[in-house]
Amino acid sequence: MATAYERFNLHATPEKFYIEACDDGANDVLVIDRVSTEMTLAGIKDIPPSGVTRPICGIMGTIRLVAGMYLIVITRKRKVGDLFGHTVWKALEFDVISYKKTILHLTDFQMQDNKAFLSMLRNVLNTDGFYFCTDYDLTHTQQRLSNTSPDFQEMSLLERADQRFMWNGNLLREITAQPELHKFAFPVIHGFIVMNPCCINGKVFEWILISRRSCFRAGVRYYVRGIDSEGHAANFVETEQIVQYNNARVSFVQTRGSMPFFWSQRPNLKYKPKPQISTDTNHMDGFRRHFESQVLIYGKQVILNLVNQKGSELPLEQAFAKMVNGMENGLIKYIAFDFHKECSKMRWHRLQILVDAVSDMQEEFGYFMVSSDGKVMSEQSGTFRSNCMDCLDRTNVIQSLLARRSLQSQLQRMGVLHVGQKIEEQADFEKIYKNAWADNANACAKQYAGTGALKTDFTRTGKRTHWGLVMDGWNSMIRYYKNNFSDGFRQDSIDLFLGNYTVDETDGLTPLHMQKDWKFLLLPVIMVVAFSMCIICLLMAGDTWTETLAYVLFWGMASALTAAVIVVNGREFVDAPKLVQKEKMD
Repeated sequence: MATAYERFNLHATPEKFYIEACDDGANDVLVIDRVSTEMTLAGIKDIPPSGVTRPICGIMGTIRLVAGMYLIVITRKRKVGDLFGHTVWKALEFDVISYKKTILHLTDFQMQDNKAFLSMLRNVLNTDGFYFCTDYDLTHTQQRLSNTSPDFQEMSLLERADQRFMWNGNLLREITAQPELHKFAFPVIHGFIVMNPCCINGKVFEWILISRRSCFRAGVRYYVRGIDSEGHAANFVETEQIVQYNNARVSFVQTRGSMPFFWSQRPNLKYKPKPQISTDTNHMDGFRRHFESQVLIYGKQVILNLVNQKGSELPLEQAFAKMVNGMENGLIKYIAFDFHKECSKMRWHRLQILVDAVSDMQEEFGYFMVSSDGKVMSEQSGTFRSNCMDCLDRTNVIQSLLARRSLQSQLQRMGVLHVGQKIEEQADFEKIYKNAWADNANACAKQYAGTGALKTDFTRTGKRTHWGLVMDGWNSMIRYYKNNFSDGFRQDSIDLFLGNYTVDETDGLTPLHMQKDWKFLLLPVIMVVAFSMCIICLLMAGDTWTETLAYVLFWGMASALTAAVIVVNGREFVDAPKLVQKEKMD
């Protein structure tokens, strides 16, 4: 496999960027012309002494904004661990550098737009969870890497990457188009990785958890639900649990993703907007595409639908079940489990009902295993595809239980656990395991919903606590605020970063200048003034109590009526995306 360079120096002159590979024995320099934007390969002797030099950790890519092209580089990284001898890094800090030396050629509106787009880029880059490796392919599971051809093995990291999980794929289009430059870049995944050396019965092994978030139909909680016409599901995450012991390794893969038909749940100031199933779309086309690709990649599918089987979530569960039956595909099995009903009143032990119900299927699917001498001992023949409404909190709890059951079998087969021993009895490892899965839940939740996950007290401790309920309430409040008043910007940021929206320098006004209706500005002011007057009338009583009551009732009614009008027109008052296409938002 062609590896990428790991260490770089960036030399900047007014005319060009010189990115020097600093690995041992390297002589290559990537030259980027800041005027023509052309990229060429040169040698160290071509670097002029006049340039400003700084070390960088890697190239994220390039992007065009209103002011022209920008170079995005990784400026700080942290070692996560070693995966089969290959160092895995977490990108911590980035820099966005303009090709142009000045933006004085822009109009005031263009400057505002360029500043907004830069802010969007930084919003994505500051979202925790970007990982990379310069000499190993993080985008593929162990089983996919095992089932590859010799030609695939010779490809560069950029050529062989699974495009679903390569978050800088759009940013690297220019470098990808020039094979001679491939050693200067590497795929960056978004999600979560943890690597822990563990010890049970005196036997040391490496326990690894990798969650890869798909960049197809990526977005934030309420603005991206269901699927697109290509069958890509919102918030699709592939989670792989890996164990390495005595050069042998095992892998167990699960997936999560939004219910794969056309539905939406646009924010409207209500705590829980009512989901809407599209009535003018052929659901089966996208549904079929989704599951055909899942079966092709992962084998048999067992769908674990954890949504409520009452209230506003019931129609979604019924539609999902109906479509699975309509496919008449023996490789796909559907199981509905009302998580909240079964676990109500803190009865979290009842999750074992679902784990036991799918135990035979989990035995049938097995897991991928390679012996210490490199021989493939077994392969995973199917996956569990879990979902709730957000594919976050309930989903992560169930995935951690299924992963533990698989791990029990794996560690016994590898000789780490003795016959009759249970993982739950290994206190030190159990703590590592639960905390890692809770951290995984938090990472996925922050990337999709904007806050940490709910129910992580159960994942961390194995039981539900009253403090956990309090923290869930706090996180739910923060989610409500972000989902209604900042997620439009977050969605635009993701769409710009992934290339779903491209900036054209020749355009006049961008969609950022969409004018709000007069109600958006006037009604909140009226409500605040009326409510303030109501409080003032209470604090500064009139000559008689009847006069005070009349004032309080008048201003109270004014504020209540204004609030009611705002709630009725809730969609006009939330922070909606401005850059996305209609299909993505509906």
